[in-house]
Amino acid sequence: MLERLVHSRRGSLIVATLADAWDTIRRRRDPLVPPRRLTVFVGAGDFQQMGEDFKRFFVELGGLKPEDDVLDVGSGIGRMAVPLLGYLRGCYEGFDVYPAGIRWCQKQITPRYPGFRFQLADIKNELYNPSGRHSASDYRFPYDDASFDFAFLTSVFTHLLPADARNYLNEVCRVLRKGGTCFATFFLLGEEQPAGDGAQLDFRIEGDGYRSTNATTPEVAVAYMRTDLDRMLAGTGLTLRSSYRGSWSGHESGTGFQDILVAVKSG
Repeated sequence: MLERLVHSRRGSLIVATLADAWDTIRRRRDPLVPPRRLTVFVGAGDFQQMGEDFKRFFVELGGLKPEDDVLDVGSGIGRMAVPLLGYLRGCYEGFDVYPAGIRWCQKQITPRYPGFRFQLADIKNELYNPSGRHSASDYRFPYDDASFDFAFLTSVFTHLLPADARNYLNEVCRVLRKGGTCFATFFLLGEEQPAGDGAQLDFRIEGDGYRSTNATTPEVAVAYMRTDLDRMLAGTGLTLRSSYRGSWSGHESGTGFQDILVAVKSG
């Protein structure tokens, strides 16, 4: 399955590279929009629109303030950073396992906005960083305790297995200041949030404490039962404040595609 996925993305990469070349010829390149060849590996969707949507979610649902110091876990190609450039006055730190994405952000964003900094997390990942030295289950975020007011993880827990997810929750709690906010997206299953007939993903593969759409490469898409996630949160200093259902499971009233949880560091 991993080989088929890589082969499919390589085909998409060729098409995207040709489109980038055509944009260059026509001089239609926005320096703060990454080339299409980078987006092949970090999810579909309109780069600018998705960023603006999440900026609104951060502010309206998460309570993000301009003066907050912000951590972007899984910063990718800057999809969430770019819409914050004209809003955020506090510092921004982002990290990701995708080397090409980090290089692009360091080259295109940081020189223009020095308060926005990015670094590579040398975590082993078969798709993005196969030679990484660390495991996500024991990786220590490269920041001091109580460094941030607001941390967000968009489409990160949807690719983490339980041991990795628990470590990330603990690390987010460690680097947040008291009263700080964690904004994260998930695929959640449970009595109040079943995947109906119109679900866009089928989490039929049952693992140890999670479900996936794929048996051989479960990290492609990971879902958690709400009760299991509640137990994970109970082991941290994070207290759930609010949750918002996503449309992925077939619910028309979804706030976004994935489910959203907002938690606060209580102690």
